[in-house]
Amino acid sequence: QVQLVESGGGLVQAGGSLRLSCAASGRTFTSYVMGWLRQAPGKEREPVGAISRTGAGTRYADSVKGRFTISRDNAKNTVYLQMNSLEPEDTAVYYCAAKLVNGLRYLNVAPEGDDYTYWGQGTQVTVSS
Repeated sequence: QVQLVESGGGLVQAGGSLRLSCAASGRTFTSYVMGWLRQAPGKEREPVGAISRTGAGTRYADSVKGRFTISRDNAKNTVYLQMNSLEPEDTAVYYCAAKLVNGLRYLNVAPEGDDYTYWGQGTQVTVSS
């Protein structure tokens, strides 16, 4: 089991940047694929991106490609979401999520979708126009 704690949210002007962090507990962080998802008011939760177990593979929603970057530091049990060129439409609660993967799956390929087992509490990102 893993516990996830996000940090780094806040209020930023359009065009600005924020970096979210997600610290994971436990000793087997490399056994988990990690993802970031978000939910805006009145909207369904949507995947933002995901990262493979080694960090070699990433995947992004079309709406954030070229602006957001996911990375992970397995030595620190932490995954990051660097968000640049933020837009008011990026305003949402951002969640870090994890899924335990067995064997050699998703070592270097990031998963699709939002099928995760463990979730953080979320961090609010507000982008003003």
